[in-house]
Amino acid sequence: MAITSANQLELLQTAEAVAREKMIDPGLVVEAMEESLARAAKSRYGAEMDIRVSIDRKTGKATFTRVRTVVDEEELENYQAEFTVEQAKQYLDDPKVGDQFIEEVPPVEMGRIAAQSAKQVILQKVREAERDRQYEEFKDRAGTIINALVKREEYGNVIVDVGAGEAMLRRNEKIGRESYRPNDRIRCYIKDVRREQRGPQIFLSRTAPEFMAELFKMEVPEIYDGIIEIKAVARDPGSRAKIAVISYDGSIDPVGACVGMRGSRVQAVVNELQGEKIDIIPWNEDQPTFLVNALQPAEVTKVVLDEEAGKIEVVVPEEQLSLAIGRRGQNVRLASQLTNLDIDIMTEAEESARRQAEFEERTKLFMLALDLDEFFAQLLVAEGFTNLEEVAYVEIDELLVIDGVDDATADELQARARDVLEERARKALENARALGVEDSLVEFEGLTPQMIEALAKDDVKTLEDFATCADWELAGGWTTVDGERVKDDGVLEPFDVSLEEAQNMIMTARINLGWVDPADLEADEEDLLEDDTEEEAEA
Repeated sequence: MAITSANQLELLQTAEAVAREKMIDPGLVVEAMEESLARAAKSRYGAEMDIRVSIDRKTGKATFTRVRTVVDEEELENYQAEFTVEQAKQYLDDPKVGDQFIEEVPPVEMGRIAAQSAKQVILQKVREAERDRQYEEFKDRAGTIINALVKREEYGNVIVDVGAGEAMLRRNEKIGRESYRPNDRIRCYIKDVRREQRGPQIFLSRTAPEFMAELFKMEVPEIYDGIIEIKAVARDPGSRAKIAVISYDGSIDPVGACVGMRGSRVQAVVNELQGEKIDIIPWNEDQPTFLVNALQPAEVTKVVLDEEAGKIEVVVPEEQLSLAIGRRGQNVRLASQLTNLDIDIMTEAEESARRQAEFEERTKLFMLALDLDEFFAQLLVAEGFTNLEEVAYVEIDELLVIDGVDDATADELQARARDVLEERARKALENARALGVEDSLVEFEGLTPQMIEALAKDDVKTLEDFATCADWELAGGWTTVDGERVKDDGVLEPFDVSLEEAQNMIMTARINLGWVDPADLEADEEDLLEDDTEEEAEA
């Protein structure tokens, strides 16, 4: 095949036809042709030559040129594509390193093998351009709903036609035992779009909580307009779901708007989700109130929130326990996902038994430590005293409100409590020193002897050891593993040391050791304040 044939416009016509078919820029196809012709020319003139081809976008004429670049003499490696300044003087006036000498060379005759190679290059380039176009088209559509046509099923995964390519609905992203036949129409949520070696991969989902949120946005104009906001969604796909909503217009009921006239709006979503039952719940900033709403239809008697642990205890009447937990724990599991809290449900009888056990334990503590009779110890517990520190260092007026306690009795109680605490502190310090604790840690402000003993048992024996600890190693915390919150026990957690207190102590230790300059900390705090101020101004 000769490039010099009269039919030069065929190149442009072919490029435009391919571009139309693949929905890509014709210029990219022409560039692919130029590269394929250059490759064919190199096989004719020599692989080391820098042969370039330019196709006129109007006439289709292909121009073949040879390019030689001026380089330093010591850098000269390719004699076919490079030459020195001296050698270039016969071609260029006043040549400099980096200059190029371009001369036209005769077009090549393309044999069968060269033509086949050129075709492969063009196809490869077109394929890459098509993939880039597909990725650019879908990368910004992640997080939206798409209507697609089922093409086939592979190993339980559904491959669908999305117009400009294919997307995959994995079997674990299907609702229940959904099955589809070729040419079925399907509505899915675009969960992820990735650029991979074999082209862009579009992953769809029908089980994602976001899919339900987007469906409601389509059915409820108030959500689309931003008057109502979906704050949280929890799903057991194909079975049951809970969705929390809030209205920013006092005249609009968020739950009623999502349900619609005679349930028309929510029913449209239910039908799309294969009959999945949906509980629509009013969102509330107060977590205990929100949790009471989330556990509907069960009635809640009492809620106790532990914000630091991200855990909440719920007390329900005996007859409401099974309703609160739900079939196979579904109701409490969805409520937990919705509120992002660990929920511990107990009956009123169980909570009463637990409180009684705590009461007896504290009574026994005061009886043994302060040498009191049972009745007097129970009086202390009933007044809200939980430990010896409270008895020892509380204002004396708080002891005088107890029946039968006068000034002398109150002084005696506090003296006994302080004696016990001092003896415990002395023994704890002795044990810590026996374990090898150094004075640098003993003298550090903020640590009690009992804390120092606990640290020593955990092999933290110097101020340097203490300064290398992480805050959660001291105060404890929670880690999410495989979607479940797992408790991390802290060395000082039994002493009610908070995460913030642990951070402050560790930083103070590092400053005392000279590891951290307080001036740097102040500068960092000022930068953070400036950033916060800028963000507020932008908002």
